[in-house]
Amino acid sequence: MTPPEERLETRARELGLGWFGIARAEELERDRAGLERWLAEGRHGQMEWLGREPERRSDPRRVLEGCRSVVMVGLNYLREDLPGDSEHPLPGHGRISRYARTRDYHRVLEKLLKKLARFLEEEVAPGAACRYMVDYGPVLERPWAARAGIGFIGKHTLLIHPEEGSFHFLGTLLTTAGLAPSPQRVPERVGCGDCRRCLDICPTGAIDEPFRLDARRCLSYLTIEARGATSMEHHARHEGWVFGCDLCQEVCPYNRSRARTVGESPLGPLLTGPQVPLARLIRDPEGWLAQFEGVAVTFRRTGPEGLARNAVIVARTLGDHETLAALKELAGREDRPEWLRELARQSIAELEPRLHRG
Repeated sequence: MTPPEERLETRARELGLGWFGIARAEELERDRAGLERWLAEGRHGQMEWLGREPERRSDPRRVLEGCRSVVMVGLNYLREDLPGDSEHPLPGHGRISRYARTRDYHRVLEKLLKKLARFLEEEVAPGAACRYMVDYGPVLERPWAARAGIGFIGKHTLLIHPEEGSFHFLGTLLTTAGLAPSPQRVPERVGCGDCRRCLDICPTGAIDEPFRLDARRCLSYLTIEARGATSMEHHARHEGWVFGCDLCQEVCPYNRSRARTVGESPLGPLLTGPQVPLARLIRDPEGWLAQFEGVAVTFRRTGPEGLARNAVIVARTLGDHETLAALKELAGREDRPEWLRELARQSIAELEPRLHRG
């Protein structure tokens, strides 16, 4: 008879989930200590929710009563029709992270996890309870994925599969079923070694030492999570990113030489290109977002004001004449917050002389 763990993994593969692993539910004491130190140093910035009950994040038994197993899955988003972004954007344009150009992964992965949980409850371990989540739940996803034998955590703090890189979304399924832990499939010799490409490429120095990220300086945090006017010291280092940043992953040897692209994906077709017009985002971020129903870039954490802010910042170094006109319009709009209008005025002061010189 096929072991229950094999049956569950087969079902996960059928659903399009490329990574799969199981770990025994217990407290991650070392990771809890690291999380508490990271929080105490304020590295989480405005993401206050990460500081709530750190003991729950390190022990799934506090999240699901009677939890015995942690099932981790991954969904590849390195698409064949999704080229990389190492190239500098065109004048008047900004860049969008790879993951944000397809359907919102939260919705897609939630549906897949729901189907996997139902299969577990009905076919694998009848009577077992389950709880699933996608990066919003109180669990330490990457440590659990490493514990489940899927990969290892790189110096950029992301999970790396030795054969498939790091361009994956992670999903977590907690269950009261007692499943056998997956074997450690990652050889001990595999890791980052002496490589420090991710540290060297980070334009804001957010990865200030191996395996240590300061979210307050990370472009993904600054363009997605941060609210209001972001720190002036980072404005000149946005490298064209208006939503997210892929630089530390783009230069990783595991992604450059081994990562595999997928054809048909549960994430559906490509919904937007890698570069977007800054003038459009500045003038009408709501209208730009409205054309992409369900695309990840519309996720509520950033919103129209956040996208406009990011475009205004990028415009300082990448704006063209149309962008300048949009900035001047924004500076005079009384229906926009004063901090955003002031940001536009500052960008005008830098961009206009540069365009005249050009």
